[in-house]
Amino acid sequence: MGPIPIPRDARHRPAPQVPLRRDARSISRTSLPGNPLAPSAARRFARAALADWTSLGLLTTCTFCQGEAGCSPGTHSTDLLADDAVLIVDELVTNAVVHAGTTVELLCRLEVPSEDPSGDIAGAQARDEPAALVLEVSDHHPARAVRSDPDGPAPSGTPEYGRGLQLVSALAERWGITYRSGLKTVWARLPLAGRDTGPDGAPAEPALRRGLRAAEILAPAPRRTVRGDPEWAGGGALSFLAEASELLAGQLDEDLVAALAGQLLVPRLAEWCAVWLDGDGAQTSAAPRLARVWHADESRIEPLRAALEKEPPRLPGPPHGTPVPVPWPVFGTAGSDGAALACRLVANGRALGTLLLGRPGQGTVPDEVTSLVEDFARRVALGIGAARRYTRQVTISRVLQRGLLPTQVARIPGVASSLVYEPSDEGLAGGDFYDVFPCPPGDRWCFMLGDVQGSGPEAAVVTGLARPWLRLLAREGYGVGAVLDRLNRLLLDDATEAAESASLVAVGAAAGPCGPPGVPAAPTGPPEGRQARFLSLLYGELTPLPDGGVRCTLASAGHPLPLLLRPDGTVRAAAEPQVLLGVVESVAYESSTFDLEPGDTLLCVTDGVTERRSGRRMLDDGDGLARALAGCVGLTAQGVAERIRRAVHEFAEAPPGDDLALLVLQAE
Repeated sequence: MGPIPIPRDARHRPAPQVPLRRDARSISRTSLPGNPLAPSAARRFARAALADWTSLGLLTTCTFCQGEAGCSPGTHSTDLLADDAVLIVDELVTNAVVHAGTTVELLCRLEVPSEDPSGDIAGAQARDEPAALVLEVSDHHPARAVRSDPDGPAPSGTPEYGRGLQLVSALAERWGITYRSGLKTVWARLPLAGRDTGPDGAPAEPALRRGLRAAEILAPAPRRTVRGDPEWAGGGALSFLAEASELLAGQLDEDLVAALAGQLLVPRLAEWCAVWLDGDGAQTSAAPRLARVWHADESRIEPLRAALEKEPPRLPGPPHGTPVPVPWPVFGTAGSDGAALACRLVANGRALGTLLLGRPGQGTVPDEVTSLVEDFARRVALGIGAARRYTRQVTISRVLQRGLLPTQVARIPGVASSLVYEPSDEGLAGGDFYDVFPCPPGDRWCFMLGDVQGSGPEAAVVTGLARPWLRLLAREGYGVGAVLDRLNRLLLDDATEAAESASLVAVGAAAGPCGPPGVPAAPTGPPEGRQARFLSLLYGELTPLPDGGVRCTLASAGHPLPLLLRPDGTVRAAAEPQVLLGVVESVAYESSTFDLEPGDTLLCVTDGVTERRSGRRMLDDGDGLARALAGCVGLTAQGVAERIRRAVHEFAEAPPGDDLALLVLQAE
């Protein structure tokens, strides 16, 4: 597709300009995810960029005052310029999310098209070349065109659209679309002139005309008489859609999205509404679920629900986002007729559900309201799609979490134990792990407490390797030091394998698509190189003694040292510090052995405890953890664990930002 022609009414009109100072900081850019949260983030970014430029003095005076006393820099021009910029980036980013679904790049740039060689900007303005704000919105799916005509037929397979290009035409001096390999960019140039308020505080004439044109496009236009809905002929539609976008985009539960949709529609646009949700994933063949029913008269909600469950709306043809008239359901006597609309909720070409609404009275729904419902339904669909993706991600993480951690810890004869485990992201796989398990022939019990470098899925991968390896090595009869030696080599071997894979990717990237035969073309982007497998670990064995208590042999590899509490209140470290696992190959780990006598308590923690912060202080500064443990004399294992857990949470007002794990072993 070639460049889209520039509308005839988008010509430059000479006007006094806002002096702009050339500066390397006059470009701001950001990358936004291809989801419903992107438009909101784009609006905030555009406003923040203009505010920063004004505070830096890059926009030095306003158009109306031209630098006279009594006007601070940017007081007038930047406010209206920001309003226009926010409208444009909101619509263009929304278009990119709906039609491309890829990561969206947003660039804001202050620009003087040409200057004197001396850098005289005033001279450039005298040549009728105004300073301007340039906005660029790029996505990575250039095969899909942006639709600009809401009254024309929808392209095949692209039933959704915004009014982005009409809005750009109304607000910009000039604009266009640039196609590059793997990238499509829609750009707009907004002159800094003609956006000010007059002496009475009202918008100047050019700004007023642009504002009315934008409201006409977004409302939609007051070109037709809105029957019975005068509020939607002005800015009401724009405010309604903005409010809906903010509320729906931040929800992570599809049923809550449906509930908010009902409360937004009733009674503003409809007397009643209902939302059906289609099955997700493997349940796509299941019957739609009536997720929400709402009525202006709460006493009529249940009769309406019963009627809709009995006979759901049937929409003809393939799924698309255009509202269609449907029969009015019979659910009562008073006010039992009117006009009803049904609209499929479609996002990224996939049907997610159906929105049904009813307006009382005879006749049809006005075209302006129908168009507004279509825009609203698109936002609802995007919200539902985002909520479903989040739900799938959380479900996967919880399944992985159950596989990474033991379902229960073993009961050790003669030892009371208590465990506290609190991941920083509840329900998501973290970097801390633990285990307590017996070893054959039944006279040994092993325990571990580890912390993988980093967090999230990368840390979970290492956790998924380390815990099974440790169990296997322990059950093969290796001692504590030998177990750590072998685990260290396994981690290093795994990192080496990852580095070799990265090297192959690098070779493929260098060869390109026309490289040597048999070498596959690599994906774009640099390889990450060697993947770190650093791991801190506390590992030990317990053997019951004939006269009570247990013999403990343990080793610490880069892990917070375990603390031993005696009944007399003395506390000491129970191991010696050694290097992290997965760092150095030629290292021999050593273990310490001591007897855990009745009444002795061994406290094992991760750095989520010792490095808990309050300002510049950490909990373990000045042996803070040892002092807290010394105050636990006489407590049970469970009491000690709860006391330390509470000390961690109370150390600072903010909740812990790291995974927290602690294991208490107390000889009986």
